[in-house]
Amino acid sequence: MITGQGTVALEMLADAPDLDTLVVPIGGGGLISGISIAAKALKPGIDIYGVQTLAYPSMYDVIKGKDLPCAGQSMAEGISVKVPGDITRRFVAELVKDIFLVREDQIEHSISALLEIEKTVVEGAGAAAFAAVMGNREIFAGRKVGVVLSGGNIDTRLLSIVILRELAREGRVFSVHIEIEDRPGLLARIASLIGEAGGNILEVNHNRMIIDTSAKSATLSMVVEARDSEHAAEIRAHLENAGFDLKAPAGSV
Repeated sequence: MITGQGTVALEMLADAPDLDTLVVPIGGGGLISGISIAAKALKPGIDIYGVQTLAYPSMYDVIKGKDLPCAGQSMAEGISVKVPGDITRRFVAELVKDIFLVREDQIEHSISALLEIEKTVVEGAGAAAFAAVMGNREIFAGRKVGVVLSGGNIDTRLLSIVILRELAREGRVFSVHIEIEDRPGLLARIASLIGEAGGNILEVNHNRMIIDTSAKSATLSMVVEARDSEHAAEIRAHLENAGFDLKAPAGSV
């Protein structure tokens, strides 16, 4: 297994022989062991970095003598391993310069960025290495880095959730909740204000069944699309300047 996965390094260095750094996800450790052995044989000075998630830092614990728990849900199912291999841990200890831990939100951001910029669909485990590079720019600045994107096995439902969550983090999709008088024309007025500010309404919920408010009032909830977080703030300000009190915290969906 280790020998077979080492061909990844052979192919990467054949295509880009000037690479001086490789960043590789770690589950059981077979992939990074094979890559490290092959890459170091060809270029002894090359640096190899491993990546695990904060939820499953099993190899990180072994190498650094830590005792962080391995439990919970993770986007990176392919590297959610509680106990690394006995053989692989020896290669990692000898050949890998360091291991980074990445958060779930960093993985989600990397999945979204790879899809939007590179037009590449990558699963959570496959995006972990890119997440580590993005989260440690000062370490990789000026280097010629090869990043292993180790798989694209992500279902469309989960991918759509990741995209929506990332849009929310960037402020490109946000929600507002407004308590309004239940009278004709008010919904149209609010929609017009959002349109004037350049926002695009994605969802509308007009709820009259909030029992702790007046029967003459309703709660209006909208999901709105903006260009970015600054534009989202402009849309909110436009509504507030028109006299509407927005109840939702910024960036929520």
